[in-house]
Amino acid sequence: MNNKSNETRIIVLGGLGEVGKNMYCIMYNDEIIVIDAGVSFAEEELHGIDYVLPDYSFLKLNESKIKALFITHGHEDHIGAIPFLLQSVNIPAIYAPNQAKELIRLKLEDRNIRYDNLYAYDENTKVKFKYMSVEFIRTTHSIPDSHGIAITTPDGRIVTTGDFKFDLTPIGPMADLYKMAVLGNEGVDLLISDSTNALNEGMSISESRVDDALTDIFDKYKYNRIIIATFASNIYRLKHIFESCYQHHRKICVFGRSMENNIDISIKGGYIDHKELLITAEEANNLKPGEVTILCTGSQGEPLAALSRIADGTHKQIKLRPDDIVIFSSSAIPGNALSISKTINKLYLKGVKVFTNMTINNLHTSGHANQEELKLMIRLLKPKYLMPFHGDYRMLKQHAELGIECGIKRENTFVLKNGDSLILKNHVITKGESYPNNDIYVDGNRIGEVGSAVLHDRKIMANDGILVVIANIDSQNKRLLIKPNITTRGFVLVNENEELLKKIETAATNIINNKLKEKNVIFNDIKSQLTSDLTTYILELTGRKPIVLPIILDVKKDPENKN
Repeated sequence: MNNKSNETRIIVLGGLGEVGKNMYCIMYNDEIIVIDAGVSFAEEELHGIDYVLPDYSFLKLNESKIKALFITHGHEDHIGAIPFLLQSVNIPAIYAPNQAKELIRLKLEDRNIRYDNLYAYDENTKVKFKYMSVEFIRTTHSIPDSHGIAITTPDGRIVTTGDFKFDLTPIGPMADLYKMAVLGNEGVDLLISDSTNALNEGMSISESRVDDALTDIFDKYKYNRIIIATFASNIYRLKHIFESCYQHHRKICVFGRSMENNIDISIKGGYIDHKELLITAEEANNLKPGEVTILCTGSQGEPLAALSRIADGTHKQIKLRPDDIVIFSSSAIPGNALSISKTINKLYLKGVKVFTNMTINNLHTSGHANQEELKLMIRLLKPKYLMPFHGDYRMLKQHAELGIECGIKRENTFVLKNGDSLILKNHVITKGESYPNNDIYVDGNRIGEVGSAVLHDRKIMANDGILVVIANIDSQNKRLLIKPNITTRGFVLVNENEELLKKIETAATNIINNKLKEKNVIFNDIKSQLTSDLTTYILELTGRKPIVLPIILDVKKDPENKN
């Protein structure tokens, strides 16, 4: 690695050109601090993959320099990779705000990972190392204890916002605008800022407006059972629902493990009151409809989530009633619109009334800053350089343009990609070298074992299926004993395609017999010939390209048998 000692490097490992797997590092001499360790969730084409992680190669090579991992807040795209990271790299300490700390603790317990150096910080905490120091700025987001982080290095100051918005009437604490302004006046060299909503004009809706919309529904439907699906991590939304249920004399039944965990942590941490409202499913079924609110996961139409099972009628404990009110207090994550629509249609077929953010505008608000809020952050911190972060490239590009509108020189904005780096030297930033940035896939308990070749095969099997050719060969006499057996999965229905399978059987027979005529032929040669020739033949016949799997069985003929 070509690293000069007396300069500060910012290395991005994840979170650029995507919304997820946020992770980057600040390095000076023999010190590295890591900011966030998130996952992204596998998209549909990544068949069988559970999570996608950043490439940890840089951290492994520089393991002895790592001083600590700092977490901005407790969402999965910022903490979800911690159990996997700890299995790959030695992290001496993790500093996280209280809510995130408890969520991390649960994650590690679930995977039987013991880690003793997990510490909580707040906005008054300062962490100092030999060269760098770290302090924290309270921000507003959809989860409690969200913070920006300011890193002071020998070459200048770097501030990352984490995920944030500006809400002047928040449910939780106000963002610390004063501290932001103080830092801005003292001098900020580089601002690394959340770009998720950089395409949205104006200001985001206040969480209190969502409260008003939900309260109106509670007021109007006093005698109906209310089912609310929202993000389990949106603690301030959950807090308001608890408050509304308390005011409307309703009990709360919770479904979904992530929802239960977040509520439990939030009650213990003092973020949510009225623990006495929680009841079991059995108790909920014995109360009048107007006395019950059901809180559940499934706002994104996830097939196994509680709301989807309720809509399907397969939930073991809750059955829909015709006068139920179902509220989607969320917006669709890109790619989930079809799944959500399917769930809503099933609910309508059951006769229930459904409210979404499309029918009532204020049923959800984002936890991320719109354009005017991004400009306000820039004006408060007054950075010399801007690196948009956390978003697709069009979001990053738009955020850079907002920075230019606010007086940052165009050449001082950096729209980077994962693996890129910046060099900060005496308050001047230049583009640095690139580092490995391959996505690492998690498949069950396997980390990094599934590569592009396996995913390619899975995609083919998902689209075109698999065709198995089983051939019994007498290797001593170099002859095929019987016609090959052809079986398929996901390619064609056997009973409806007998003629096609007969053609494939004949082709396989000819390929094997021709190959057996050659001198010194081995089974691997036959398999290779079957795979290549049948793949081409089937593509010509059907326009499809299933995976061809030849199985050759050596059946040696008994020498005593003359027949």
